[in-house]
Amino acid sequence: MGEAESVGLLETKYSRRKFIKGVIAVGATASSAGYFIGGTGLLGAQAVPGAAERLITLTVNGQQRRVDVLPNETLAMTLRYRLNLTGTKLGCDRAECGACTVLIDGVNQYGCSMLTNQVRGSSITTIEGLENPDTGELSPVQQAVIDEGGFQCAFCAPGFIMSMTTMVNENPNPTRAEAAHALSGNLCRCGDYDKILNCAMRAAELARSV
Repeated sequence: MGEAESVGLLETKYSRRKFIKGVIAVGATASSAGYFIGGTGLLGAQAVPGAAERLITLTVNGQQRRVDVLPNETLAMTLRYRLNLTGTKLGCDRAECGACTVLIDGVNQYGCSMLTNQVRGSSITTIEGLENPDTGELSPVQQAVIDEGGFQCAFCAPGFIMSMTTMVNENPNPTRAEAAHALSGNLCRCGDYDKILNCAMRAAELARSV
């Protein structure tokens, strides 16, 4: 697709984002109706045996969140459109760019490549959950990004920050080559990889001093 066509798509009245929101809103409305009418499913119908549960509890940023999800709904969509945690970005939506990266039990994972139902019982951390909840102090990785100014448009920044968080937790003293490998699952369309690696090295330095 050419650049002109891409711009045209972004400017159209019915954007992809609006479409997704609309689909989820319709699903949420229908599901809510089922829960309030007899508690046995939509319009009182019995749930299909073996079907994925719609109303589930997730542990997100240390909090229990009760949320109604579609059986085929990805974690990235749930975080953005149901829980309003918009730091998690949707880029390629096919596990290639890393913009949707979150932590699942402390390990960086693509939010677009797993169903929400798959992470019940796991601890989910988004970029909104990295700062200290009591003091508001930024995490070492977040502070490093500010110190180094490593991003231009910063659309990819949340995903990189989540991957850096896993990196400094697993390897607090990485070489530059090891940092590059740790971040290889994230893409920056602005091409600021050298600055991003500076951020990663600074993040490791700050993490060691904590």
